[in-house]
Amino acid sequence: MLGVGKKFPEFNLKATVGTNLDTAFTQVSNDTVKGKWMCMFFYPKDFTFVCPTEIVAFSDLSGAFKERNCELYGASIDSEFVHMGWMQNNEELKDLKIPLVSDIKRELSEDLDILDEQEGVTYRATYIVDPEGVVRYASSNDLAVGRSPSEVLRVLDALQTGSLCPVNWKKGEATL
Repeated sequence: MLGVGKKFPEFNLKATVGTNLDTAFTQVSNDTVKGKWMCMFFYPKDFTFVCPTEIVAFSDLSGAFKERNCELYGASIDSEFVHMGWMQNNEELKDLKIPLVSDIKRELSEDLDILDEQEGVTYRATYIVDPEGVVRYASSNDLAVGRSPSEVLRVLDALQTGSLCPVNWKKGEATL
């Protein structure tokens, strides 16, 4: 897994931003996030069970990420069309506020070294990347275990202070 302090790889991928075929797709790349923070969380695949719980929880916090000048993306190895089909057929996903990125060729996932070779899908990996494109946070969960989007937001807050933050620090509290 690509770790903290490393440059996030170059990427230029299709993303699904809605369920209307005429407006459902966009391109996202390093240029899209230039000068901003980025949080990209990977999930194994569409039409599964744990994945939508995470995606909805991240989507619910999308405004908080945006307030922090942070672009938020979900990503998997599914195509943009599969993302759209899943959004159309899952009531919880119909009004997502975040793009779902398609890494169908698995190039970004391979560059990040987050592919489960046995299953052929990505781990539940999460990256926070600073405005210069450097990984500042990287984590990975087993395929069966969901992560905490509020904890990812807490880490973003801590990173943006530029200070030392003690255990369980929360935005607004004193730093060290």
